Amino acid sequence: MFRYLQNHPQLQPPLQKELHFFDDESVDWKRPNYQILHSAFGPVNEKRKAFEATPIYIFWPPALPRIKSYNPEMKLLFLFRDPIERAWSNWKMEISRGRETLPFTLAIREGRKRLQNIHELDRPWRLFSYVERGFFSGQVKKALELFPRDQLLFLRSNDLKNDHRGTLRAITDFLQIDPLPDVAARFDHRTRPVNYRLSAADVEFLRATYRPDVLEFAKLTDLSVSDWPTVNSSITIPN
Repeated sequence: MFRYLQNHPQLQPPLQKELHFFDDESVDWKRPNYQILHSAFGPVNEKRKAFEATPIYIFWPPALPRIKSYNPEMKLLFLFRDPIERAWSNWKMEISRGRETLPFTLAIREGRKRLQNIHELDRPWRLFSYVERGFFSGQVKKALELFPRDQLLFLRSNDLKNDHRGTLRAITDFLQIDPLPDVAARFDHRTRPVNYRLSAADVEFLRATYRPDVLEFAKLTDLSVSDWPTVNSSITIPN
């Protein structure tokens, strides 16, 4: 989504994607220096709306409250994918970066113990929260408690993939800016292949873990989940 929007003439992207400002625990949040955030956008252009994209904000507990303190009128866009696919992709990314050593089947089971008895802002919560990040309903509820519904736009990655023009039009309408010109579909995030196969047992384990939460998430967001592997067992997840 970021790559589509960064070329819109009415939007000002940051100099780099994923600023991680509002989830930065080294900031003095009693007296935050917002100039650090502002400087990440380069020269100010009053005709353009600044935006950034850091996916962890919805999951990191203090991030959304910090955004509200910064600007309670902020508009927020959330892009969701099936939580099993998300966990699998997240684990492959950490494996490729050399920060994970457990096989997926252990990482989603015994590996969750790495998050027990530690503070929710400690580093392991960034690295090993493959399962935890997929419980979307609680994250959505928190966003709805903090911001009016008309400041939130919930989207599906499947729709951006399969109907990028319609999804981009929904985004520009939400932001009250001109539609984007007709652009080709983008596929920027392809995880490196790993020498590991996603097992049917792992998929079934995660289906049982996530299904009630996914159904609650669908009610909260009015988004369809009928084509998500978590609730539709006929859909397979590519390795």
